[in-house]
Formats: sequence, structure tokens, C-alpha cells
Amino acid sequence: MARREEKVAEIVGHAWELARSQGFQGLSLRALATRVGMRQPSLYEYFASKDALYDAMFADANRQLLARLEALSLPADPRRALKSFFGTFTQFALEDDVRGQLMFLRPIPGFVPTPESYSWAQDVLGRAVDLLVAAGVTDPGDIDCFVAMVAGLITAQSSNEPGGDRWTRHLDRMIDLHLDDAQPRSTT
Repeated sequence: MARREEKVAEIVGHAWELARSQGFQGLSLRALATRVGMRQPSLYEYFASKDALYDAMFADANRQLLARLEALSLPADPRRALKSFFGTFTQFALEDDVRGQLMFLRPIPGFVPTPESYSWAQDVLGRAVDLLVAAGVTDPGDIDCFVAMVAGLITAQSSNEPGGDRWTRHLDRMIDLHLDDAQPRSTT
């Protein structure tokens, strides 16, 4: 079983490399099979379809994000903890454009992650919600707005100035603005 998991991880790693160089639309199973030293039909022993490969990549990306977030030593102050968490989240989303696209933009027509793969993303979101609640943001609408705000900053940065910080440098300010607006509503 461990050997199979190692092979799956190897295939997924090569799939990321191909997606980075060819884009998701250019990711061919034939090229992937060649890269991992097998014939294309042999890939089906590991992935039943191209969507199954994308699903494994989606899960892999979210596991990577979760590991990065779990490695953080968050400050005790809830506001500072949110800034640290979402600073790391934003950095992760932007450091690999292809990975970020698969995680947050759904660039593959018709691809929907399986519930098993999506559970990794839900775990990340659950941790974010826990931090928001600890900071006094309890209204579900305010939580949705917060998530949309962070996603908007990431998208604006990625789309308009890849590698820069024109939008993301405002993350802490946006967190302060959102908390200052939402906290009074949540405590009443």
C-alpha cells in the first residue's frame, strides 16, 4: 500500500510540473505517462480518468496548504492570529499560480472535486472560521464577506501584478477594517 501511495505522489508531482509548463488544458495523460516511465494505459491503474488526476491534485494542494497552516505558531491575540493565518494563506495561494488556480478558480470546465478531496479545503476553511469566531466575528454573512475579501485580494494580485504586492500589501488593513465593522454586529 505504501508503494502505491508513493507512486501516486510521484505521478501527481509530475502532473503539477506538466500543468505548470503546459497549463491544465495541455496536461496530457500520454505526456504524463512518458514522464513517469510508464505507458498511458498503466496510468489508469492509479487514476480512472483525467478528472481523477485533477481530483488528486486538488487534494494534494489543499493538504500542502493545511500543512503550511498547521506549522504556524499563531499569536494569542485573535486579530494578530488572523493576520498571520491569512498572510500565510495568501502567500501560499500566490506562490504557485497553477496550484492556486486549481484550488480557488476552477479552471477546468466540468471538474468538481470529490467530497473526499474537498474535505481538505473544508478543513482549511473550518480553521479560518474558528479564528474569525475567536476574533468576535460570528455572523455567517460577515464570515462569507471575509472569505470573499481575501479571495478578491488574491485574485486581484494574481491577475494584475503576479509576483508583486499591490493588493496583498493591504491584507492586514482589510482585516482590520472587516473586524472593526463586523465585531460590533456579532456582539449584539
